[in-house]
Amino acid sequence: MNLRRPLIAIDWGTSSLRGARLGTSGQVLEARELARGILSVPPGQFEAVFHELFGDWLQSPDALCLISGMAGSRQGWQEAPYCPCPAGFAELGQHLLWLQPGRIALVPGLSCWGTDTLHTPDVMRGEEVQIFGALQLTGRDSALLVLPGTHSKWVQVQGGRVTRFQTFMTGEVFALLSQHSILGKTLDLGSAFDDSVFLQGIARSQQAGSVLHHLFAVRTLGLFERLSAAQLPSYLSGLLIGEELRAQTHAHTQHSAGPVMVIGSQALTLRYTLALQHLRIPCQSLGAEATWAGHFALASSC
Repeated sequence: MNLRRPLIAIDWGTSSLRGARLGTSGQVLEARELARGILSVPPGQFEAVFHELFGDWLQSPDALCLISGMAGSRQGWQEAPYCPCPAGFAELGQHLLWLQPGRIALVPGLSCWGTDTLHTPDVMRGEEVQIFGALQLTGRDSALLVLPGTHSKWVQVQGGRVTRFQTFMTGEVFALLSQHSILGKTLDLGSAFDDSVFLQGIARSQQAGSVLHHLFAVRTLGLFERLSAAQLPSYLSGLLIGEELRAQTHAHTQHSAGPVMVIGSQALTLRYTLALQHLRIPCQSLGAEATWAGHFALASSC
């Protein structure tokens, strides 16, 4: 797969901004990471900020730029309507929102409808590029994927198309409980990750009972000095990630055509890999390379 044009790939999230300049065969020539998420950009200033940070890359007259993530949200540069699932490269490419025709476009993100009685909608922005990049890198067209983060995504892909996905507010709930609840009074959030205590939390989450009850044990285990303040954040993380995985056990049974793909930062993929291995679910992990591979593959198809 080759492009005739150099590609500028931008992943513009809520709190951070990443960019890469890719060669015609997809190799990363230069990369930048900045704390300039969409929340730091004043209304109406996205174009100015973009050119301030990446204007030198745009000096190439034939460069193509694809921008994924929250820049295409209602709070971003311009709202790019979601592409409905099932969707693959073709559908995503057809829904690009061109800011400058043929030159700069926003990637739209995906939407799907739940199977519950309310047909509850779900959405993603940015993860869709990572998903398709992971498929390209692994040569797979069907998989179950998890993209951990503030709002973790579990995604089912069949025949190269995202058929459905679910969002879990795992990272945000961890932040809320550890910083703004009674549990936070007993935690040492600066402590190192303890994998054995984390797996204790995973194991506890798989047992009968409500996670709302299991969570109170974070307080009592500290109160009776069964776990130290330094260990409790790892235990809390295990409980929450374990609850997320418990809800996905059935999905893995139905879609077990290969290992679960875990895509994200090294710190988060480590935790999910440990948890999945503990539950005897095969998995493989990918990092930033999935983002750039996804941008390149999308650019090659549009």
